[in-house]
Amino acid sequence: MAAAPSVDAIRSALAGVEDPEIHKPITELGMVKDINVLDHGKVEVAVYLTVAGCPMKDTITQRVTTAVSAVSGVTAVSVELDVMNDEQRRELRKTVRGDSDEPVIPFAQPGSMTRVYAVASGKGGVGKSSVTVNLAAAMADKGLSVGVVDADIYGHSVPRMLGTEEKPTKVDDMIMPPQAHGVKLISIGMFTPGNTPVVWRGPMLHRALQQFLADVFWGDLDILLLDLPPGTGDIAISVAQLIPNAELLVVTTPQQAASEVAERAGAISLQTRQRLAGVIENMSWMDMPDGSKLDLFGSGGGQVVADSLAKSVGGNVPLLGQIPIDTRLREGGDAGVPLVLSEPASAAGAALRAVAEKLSVRSRGLAGMSLNISPAGR
Repeated sequence: MAAAPSVDAIRSALAGVEDPEIHKPITELGMVKDINVLDHGKVEVAVYLTVAGCPMKDTITQRVTTAVSAVSGVTAVSVELDVMNDEQRRELRKTVRGDSDEPVIPFAQPGSMTRVYAVASGKGGVGKSSVTVNLAAAMADKGLSVGVVDADIYGHSVPRMLGTEEKPTKVDDMIMPPQAHGVKLISIGMFTPGNTPVVWRGPMLHRALQQFLADVFWGDLDILLLDLPPGTGDIAISVAQLIPNAELLVVTTPQQAASEVAERAGAISLQTRQRLAGVIENMSWMDMPDGSKLDLFGSGGGQVVADSLAKSVGGNVPLLGQIPIDTRLREGGDAGVPLVLSEPASAAGAALRAVAEKLSVRSRGLAGMSLNISPAGR
């Protein structure tokens, strides 16, 4: 007859169970309420959820059951769920965010290793949001930890394009963002009923963006993408103030009218001192059945923008990629499945994946980072 499992063995197994949102062991987060070992190898585990109706309760239950079932001597597992009180939630928030009552923006700290890209355009209708969500999905598909801030407060569309209607979970003063296709995301659309318009002026826009960056628990991100509204208004200025190390990605289409406006969106970096990561030309051409390319919107606009911005800033501003027109790109946005996942081998899907690869492997600069170098003694 197998020996009865010990409580210590059960707790050790639970130390390998991560909360699906916070990505830390539930034992560290104070989520294990009680462990009871009964006769004949039966085990009861009581687990605290952060909030009532936690969207991840089934995942947590399954992970706990699997982990405890693997312990020698366990014959059956039952999981009982309870809900944390306010004090417990406050302690959890301190565990993951520290004791500071004033939230800070982790991406703006000198030691942050997260690459932040602000995706900008001079005018609407160039496919900036489609590019953003496809880059995010491609990066996450490579195994990177990726977040997206839908900073286009008036024209928010990221949740639909990533196919989620989930709402964020609030734990004390901390907001847990939902995930879709492996991407964490936050949008003002998650806080407004239905399709209600957002009618705000500058200071409220700044505060909303600040909350998205500081109050949301993003965890240890490799890359954060911000989908900016078109133009050079309040949000673009706020991003430069709140995350000075954010790099600008300029999206344009090939025609001259769009490229001239896109140059203005990129030239804001001269005033904000942000780095220009590059230019992406969307809707570059349409592949025809006979193998030829139809330039519906002209050609060369992306390279013109890149060259002009390079001259303005006195440095290299690459044309990162040209994305051909593909109706499946639009269909994927409507259906909530990015093209880079549904049709990765398509011309547009492959072009977007190539841009994502370039942005993922870029080396980080050393500006603002401590190198732990001290002057040599004499």
